[in-house]
Amino acid sequence: MDGFEGEDILVVDDEASVVEVVGLYLRREGFSVRTANNGRQALESIRDQRPALVVLDVMLPEVDGIEIMRRLRDERQSDIPVIMLTARGQEIDRIYGLELGADDYVTKPFSPAELVARVKAVLRRTGGGSLLGSEQKAVAHGDLSVDPVTRIVSHRGQEIDLTATEFNLLWFLVCYPRQVFSRDRLLENVWGYSEYVDPSTVTVHIRRLREKIEDDPSKPQLLMTVWGVGYKFEPGVSR
Repeated sequence: MDGFEGEDILVVDDEASVVEVVGLYLRREGFSVRTANNGRQALESIRDQRPALVVLDVMLPEVDGIEIMRRLRDERQSDIPVIMLTARGQEIDRIYGLELGADDYVTKPFSPAELVARVKAVLRRTGGGSLLGSEQKAVAHGDLSVDPVTRIVSHRGQEIDLTATEFNLLWFLVCYPRQVFSRDRLLENVWGYSEYVDPSTVTVHIRRLREKIEDDPSKPQLLMTVWGVGYKFEPGVSR
């Protein structure tokens, strides 16, 4: 067993068949499942009881998935993991959802078994358990401090809000300063898989991190791009 028995998953989709099948597969794996078929119901359900994870369709009546993502992050509920469901061809919505802080996405039509595997992978990496490369000791590089136990990141003494996936990505890179990782390697080590995932997912998360920890995101000094290869963390110089 995976240790997820009873974890509360909120499935939000206006297609009854999707909700039914996804709910069936999740319950088979021991999850507790709640459902909503429009954005308003989803927001009310989240406020009533915080879910362990939300499976969220982009195209919803009343309040769409993109707006729900925006509200969740604006309301400082940035640590609720979200997997977005997007129709094939909705690349703009998918990228925008990642920009807003979605942890993962699945493109319709999808395999319910694959979605369940994604749910488990997201819960593993957002659950605050052991992190790859971690000795569970805080690390400080220049003005940046990252603590894997409290999951607090601070830059020049100011605490920074990160999503769980953003934290894990930053922590992985911090653990291997100056080592260059391809986007596929980062997907495998941070997301837990690379198959069927667009590598642009990494690019978007790197961009979000830069906006939060770099003095000038357009001229990064910490999260560096190695053109044609990938990304690396360059330790800062203490001031």
